[in-house]
Amino acid sequence: MDGNATADKVARAMLAAEGAGPAWGIALLEACEGYARICMTMRADMLNGHGTAHGGMIFALADTAFAYACNGRNLRTVAAQASIVFLDAAREGDELIAEAQEQALVGRSGVYHVSVKAADGRAIAEFQGFSRSVGGLVIGESE
Repeated sequence: MDGNATADKVARAMLAAEGAGPAWGIALLEACEGYARICMTMRADMLNGHGTAHGGMIFALADTAFAYACNGRNLRTVAAQASIVFLDAAREGDELIAEAQEQALVGRSGVYHVSVKAADGRAIAEFQGFSRSVGGLVIGESE
């Protein structure tokens, strides 16, 4: 199996195994080694007291894309640190797209950038994550 097919299989397995992503309606659009693109539509139960997307939901979307990108080589990898800058508000019904891209990978450490945009192209947030490979496979050879 080539690297991109493996990355797609890993991301789909991770999404199926987690409770949060399916509950939030996260959909995997694309995954390959060091890259992932996912989406989620803002619902009323995802809004804050101002009626806009809760920052935690936007962070979670970006963090999920980061997870799929950094685990794409089927090496169990976790977040070591992450930060986000919120740029614009999202509202109920807005589809948000998070696109994660590997910036650097040295040994067991990686740096990833995730852009979160509304489907209309508005920049919603920019996220940077630092990963650490912890050993082992995400999915077995037979999966």
